[in-house]
Amino acid sequence: MRDRAYGKINLSLDVFNIREDGYHDINSIMIPIDFYDELEINIADEDSFECNRSYIRFNEYNSIVKMIAVLKERYGMDDHYEIKLKKCIPVKAGLGGGTADAASTLRIFRRLYDLKMSDEEIIDISVKVGADVPFNYFNVPALVGGIGDKIETLEMKKEYYILLVKPGSGVSTREAYEKLDMEKCDHPDIERLREALIRGDSLHGLLGNSLEQSALMLNDEIRGVKELLLSYGCGEVLMSGSGSTVFCIDENRENILKIYDELKNSRYYVRFTKTLNKR
Repeated sequence: MRDRAYGKINLSLDVFNIREDGYHDINSIMIPIDFYDELEINIADEDSFECNRSYIRFNEYNSIVKMIAVLKERYGMDDHYEIKLKKCIPVKAGLGGGTADAASTLRIFRRLYDLKMSDEEIIDISVKVGADVPFNYFNVPALVGGIGDKIETLEMKKEYYILLVKPGSGVSTREAYEKLDMEKCDHPDIERLREALIRGDSLHGLLGNSLEQSALMLNDEIRGVKELLLSYGCGEVLMSGSGSTVFCIDENRENILKIYDELKNSRYYVRFTKTLNKR
């Protein structure tokens, strides 16, 4: 069975509390984008793994392997699987590639075994693998809170076009959180952004990311990418998630395509895409 593992951007991310269990409480507007990995999983006589990217390792740290382990423990499966992954979303990019693969694994297993799950059960299983997995599973624009387990879907009035620009090196999510200084980092107004998206108002001045400060300490290339995009006239520029991808967003397709044409042969990873508004 096949599934598309769609990536995401954080239009705004506020990290505001460290919990006793070590996780961070967040509020974030997350939007799925038309950019995906392709995953195929079938029941087989023995386990096998195939991927178009040699750097992907199917070990205990791999999000697909983690999700399968969680599902086997919960539902008692003892089958083997043939797994094929066409990896397109860059790693350590802040685009949710790994968590999207885990979410796709869960969707495939639901179909393979006709698993009946409530939304609450889906979220409970998903957060065992990663904080963003519940969002990636439902794959609709949402206000995400808690550790990623509180999801409030939102209806965006407009469609937006996105230019993704990633430096050569990435950022470790764990290290970005470890270096976070919540007194000095940005704390964007998530509610104002949510209202603007629902009404179709201007997004100017509403984007922000608490993790940008610590990511810049880990990867100074991010600063250069932001400055480059601003120099091309991008009005709304932000780093997604824990980085290192920087995006610009515009409701005008031609504006984004023009900048894409200028940068597509640069030394950076560059991709044109758009938001996805419905499941």
